[in-house]
Amino acid sequence: MMVGALAAFFVLFVPMGLAGWHLSRNKVLFFSGALFISLAIAVHLTPYFPSISRLLVPLPSSSPPVLSPISCLSSIHDVFWSSHDPPSWSWSRSNPALSCGFQKLTRSDASDLLNGSRIIVAGDSQARLLALSVLSLILDHTAMDTVRADLFKRHSDYHISVPENGADLDFVWAPYESNLTETLRRIEVNERYPDVVVMGDGLWHMLHFTSALDYGVALRDVRRSATGTGRSRHMFWLGMPTLVSAKLNTEEKRMRMNMSIWASYEQEVNSSGLLRQFGGPFLLLDVGLLSRGCGSRCTVDGMHYDEVVYEAALHIMLNALLIESHQRI
Repeated sequence: MMVGALAAFFVLFVPMGLAGWHLSRNKVLFFSGALFISLAIAVHLTPYFPSISRLLVPLPSSSPPVLSPISCLSSIHDVFWSSHDPPSWSWSRSNPALSCGFQKLTRSDASDLLNGSRIIVAGDSQARLLALSVLSLILDHTAMDTVRADLFKRHSDYHISVPENGADLDFVWAPYESNLTETLRRIEVNERYPDVVVMGDGLWHMLHFTSALDYGVALRDVRRSATGTGRSRHMFWLGMPTLVSAKLNTEEKRMRMNMSIWASYEQEVNSSGLLRQFGGPFLLLDVGLLSRGCGSRCTVDGMHYDEVVYEAALHIMLNALLIESHQRI
């Protein structure tokens, strides 16, 4: 480096110094010549002095840090709700949610993401409402009129193929955890393994058995069956909604389905090892959190919420799929 700098000194300074002496007889020519000489010297010597380079070359503007998939998944429920009616939701505009680029997918984007996928949604009426949200996003309004009538036939399974993108969706009526375990066993022997599995229940167990400990034992069976399948990492657990006791429509429900019992059931979900953050196979779709955010204005009967809550859960699921499959819309 020193040899190069010395050579640059003789090559530049000697002839330019002589030129400067001749130009000194004219002030305008002198100052313009001096400026030219200074700039030329700086350009030629800068590569030999990195500290000078850093001063002359501006640093790139700061940008939001790129967060890891794990960080983004842990922040994916960072949403807030509007105070007006009808209620609406959106993701937080601050980090880390902003850095992760969460977004509500359009019908076209969702259809592309789920193109050719087999989707299984299994559980109680909450799971049925999520299945409705999936279809509401990827089907047009005309098709949805028929879907609503067929999907909500009481205590029944439902299947639909979507010709626009080749996706198949199955809703499996599975109000108890043993039903979920049986569904997972059937999935394992099926030749076409689902690309996305969504499961969730607990309300029926709470109403008819009201034993959080028994519920936890049953969830451990679900976890073992789900772990045994081992062929899908796109597995989601649909959390129970926040209960509004004053709006529950029977005395039995108000007695058995209060928030104290609800909290004990939630604790069993966490301690069962079912959820991803506790080492399990399922990523939580936290309907409890989302329904609390929307509030009691969003439920008529204290346990089933307006479509906007399940829409939020759906878009959280779709963004998780984008993260896990390393895609961007």
